[in-house]
Amino acid sequence: MASSPGGGRSTRVHVVSDVHGNAADLARAKEGADALVCLGDLVLFLDYADHSRGIFPDLFGTENAHRIVELRTARRFEEARDFQRGLWAGIDVDRATAIETAVRKQYAELFAAFPTPTYATYGNVDVPPLWREYAGPGTTVLDGQRVEIGGWTFGFVGGGLRTPMRTPYEIDDEEYAAKIEAVGEVDVLCTHIPPEVPELVYDTVARRFERGSTALLEAIRRTRPRYSLFGHVHQPLVRRMRIGATECVNVGHFASTGRPWALEF
Repeated sequence: MASSPGGGRSTRVHVVSDVHGNAADLARAKEGADALVCLGDLVLFLDYADHSRGIFPDLFGTENAHRIVELRTARRFEEARDFQRGLWAGIDVDRATAIETAVRKQYAELFAAFPTPTYATYGNVDVPPLWREYAGPGTTVLDGQRVEIGGWTFGFVGGGLRTPMRTPYEIDDEEYAAKIEAVGEVDVLCTHIPPEVPELVYDTVARRFERGSTALLEAIRRTRPRYSLFGHVHQPLVRRMRIGATECVNVGHFASTGRPWALEF
């Protein structure tokens, strides 16, 4: 812990989100801090900036990855799904087994990189049932739960809401709202997705609105946490804004920056 201006001991927490395979920087993410908080999306299925990276190009090559990105960016999701079905039909590999094998390989590396202590929740591209196999004793996984860090209460809600992308951990609005409700009043509300505010959910590079949560927005207004921390939108129109008494912060796209966001109190 660092010294506070008043002579006491302050707590410094580093926060990351959207790790997407960046194990090297993840291993250093807690340096200078008392704890690491991870807001999910550990898996890299497809890198929209570098189409040669991820599970998809490993299986089908970079050119096919180019095509998938092109279709998804144009919001031609049905065509993208048809294209993928054709690719899977052309190889003698069971889809579920191939994806799980690749995800397991990434999780083994990423969870080994987590420093102690780490407090983590799931992103929308994560596979929650596998986390319990890879999380070591220094990593606490939370979803719809609270934990105390340095005298402040942190609440965690993982996953994303339903979208045409159909990523692995998308849940119904009602289930998501129930987890927000279970967390209750906290000092820091940690989620993967942002509250449903246009400036916070619009991705300026993908040129589309991602899904945020109205239940999260309502909870922020009602319970007034000191901070609402989230990721998910890689290049948001606005990274930081106040909603009433709450400072809302997109902690950044860790896969590309390799830098955590720091909270000191």
